Amino acid sequence: MSSTWVPNVSAESPFSLANIPFGIITTSTDPAPHAASAIGSHVLDLKVLAGHAKFTEIFPGLVGKEHVFSQPNLNAFADLGRGVHRDVRSAIQHLLSAETTSPEVLRDNDELRQKALLPQRSVKMHLPMRIGDYTDFYAGYHHAYAVGVMFRGPQHALQPNYTHLPVGYHGRASSIVVSGTPIRRPNGQILLDPTAEVKQPITGPSRRVDIELELGCIIAKPNCMGSPIKVTDAEDHIFGYVLLNDWSARDIQTWEYVPLGPFNSKNFATTISPWVVLADALEQFRTKAIENKTPLQDYLKDSREDTVFDIELEVDIRTPEGDTTTISQTSSKNLMWSFPQMIAHHSLGGCPMNTGDLLGSGTISGPVPRESGSLLELSKGGKEDIMLYGMDVRRFLKDGDIITIRGSCGKPGERVGFGECIGRIETALPL
Repeated sequence: MSSTWVPNVSAESPFSLANIPFGIITTSTDPAPHAASAIGSHVLDLKVLAGHAKFTEIFPGLVGKEHVFSQPNLNAFADLGRGVHRDVRSAIQHLLSAETTSPEVLRDNDELRQKALLPQRSVKMHLPMRIGDYTDFYAGYHHAYAVGVMFRGPQHALQPNYTHLPVGYHGRASSIVVSGTPIRRPNGQILLDPTAEVKQPITGPSRRVDIELELGCIIAKPNCMGSPIKVTDAEDHIFGYVLLNDWSARDIQTWEYVPLGPFNSKNFATTISPWVVLADALEQFRTKAIENKTPLQDYLKDSREDTVFDIELEVDIRTPEGDTTTISQTSSKNLMWSFPQMIAHHSLGGCPMNTGDLLGSGTISGPVPRESGSLLELSKGGKEDIMLYGMDVRRFLKDGDIITIRGSCGKPGERVGFGECIGRIETALPL
């Protein structure tokens, strides 16, 4: 991968020339949300770039479709398919390369460069997609096992179906927010004494607000109702990936989840990172998933072994006092099920997947405690303190705590990452 002429692109930037993610911005001169890409500490305003006379010459796949970069979300662009995404990413890389053969378009065009290449700090990021449906899976094996041991013991940690199918549930798309959006502590029904013989809940603020470190997958091409997506074809239906924090209220969850699963304990907020990293940008970081020794049904058998990605993930907590502690470091390879398998299972009965739909991986944890993707695991079910900088402790989140999730892969100068996925807990509203 060649270098870029764009100034001040740090070797550690997650937005190297090898990446070229897509997002939605507003600027001081254009308050209408529209498409952009990221390079180093800058954004490339694609709506402005689309106004150049040579735009369709540089992006032939967008002839007659120049409007996609003026839309308030990336759905129209995603719907064009992975071939177009690949060509557009490649063309942007060429424009921004130090070896570009079209320097007159942007590098040497002072007027356009000043309008189209903007500091990231000067723009506002928005949700990248119009998300119609959200499904959260449970593909993180180590998390599933650790939580199962906590509640059922090691002999019954995993339910009998776990290694046979990608377990999932339907989430709430209306409460998906972009990084930086404050998260209100939810109210709900909770049991103050779960061991009491007579179960009598109260209604009030959750005492056990938690995080879930996940990877999100965004659907590109839809399928028709009644037509399943084959696992071998599923890659063609993927637009890209985001970081995802599935905020969870564990005390509300404990009381409500039997028999139909989580409801109010999950539907109050889910945060995603603002930049969508295209599937092609992650190709070189493929690796094997966690081994599943259970014979699979034919529709879940993939033709390749490297079905997941080795993305370095980390979680920081910043207290209201301003102290920051990294509480978890793990890898996205700690999944037993791949996104193509999730898509194949989701659509098995004919469910239509639509452009912009979001799939969550489920909590990603590694095999050792320091790689846990939730406070539930780090605190051993709320029984042990998590030590923070300055001798502070947590078992679950307090008001004012800020969670930051980061993810990237690749060597310095060619790093591919997502930026940050941030949320701050705010005090519950009085009932």
